Amino acid sequence: MIGTSGPVLGRYERGEITPSVEVAKKMANAFGVTLDYLVDETGTIAEVTDREMLGRITEIDHLDQEDKKTIIHVLDSLLRDAKAKKAYTSHTL
Repeated sequence: MIGTSGPVLGRYERGEITPSVEVAKKMANAFGVTLDYLVDETGTIAEVTDREMLGRITEIDHLDQEDKKTIIHVLDSLLRDAKAKKAYTSHTL
């Protein structure tokens, strides 16, 4: 799936060699994870694993600052409302 041989994969696994960024991206796609999941040495998993959501975040990141600010403001409002609704429904049950 990533275009390399078994022995080379074994060397990656043993830490003898490090794959290129291109190969690491292919590995992440093959495993269905993000690239930072593969390289994060803290043992933590990236918070956003939904590829659609990551795509949206990337799109937002490429916008100009004013558009980003507007989108973040709207998202913050929606998140606040969702959290309030969740808190309200959990207390009324």
